Amino acid sequence: MDTLGMPLEVGTGRRTKFNRRKQDYPKAHWIDAACVGESGQRVYINPSYAPVQIKATGHQSRQMCRVDKYGFPRTSANQGRVHFGFQTGDIVRAVVTKGVKRGMYVGRGSVRASGFFNITTPTGTVQGINYRYCNPIHKSDGYLYEKGEALSSATTRVVVSPRQVQ
Repeated sequence: MDTLGMPLEVGTGRRTKFNRRKQDYPKAHWIDAACVGESGQRVYINPSYAPVQIKATGHQSRQMCRVDKYGFPRTSANQGRVHFGFQTGDIVRAVVTKGVKRGMYVGRGSVRASGFFNITTPTGTVQGINYRYCNPIHKSDGYLYEKGEALSSATTRVVVSPRQVQ
């Protein structure tokens, strides 16, 4: 027992690898985390499960204004980071009904004071989407969330013993 009253378990990398191999799971960081220690001997991981990969992106620069190479102000201070109810980093769904960029886009929005946003999708960046086409899905919290590779599509290593080769 730990000083906080919670159960504590420790394990070695060798034990984790042994547990993972005994259960025929492929090598992945998130699978190793489930197979640590004595409790990792009997772990069931649903093949359809996929980890959520989280990356800290921050919110914005804290710099009040940009400076030139001599240290003199080059731009004025940013007047705010929320425009039309959106801020950079929000996950948005844009359904554009008319114009050249007609279609549906889901991704991370980059706001502009003009009202025309950039949306970064997994396939690329779409520029100049009006804020009226955008609906918020997830407000910016300083992190980027991505779905990782599922267990069923993870690469498995096949070990062949010398006797099987003959």
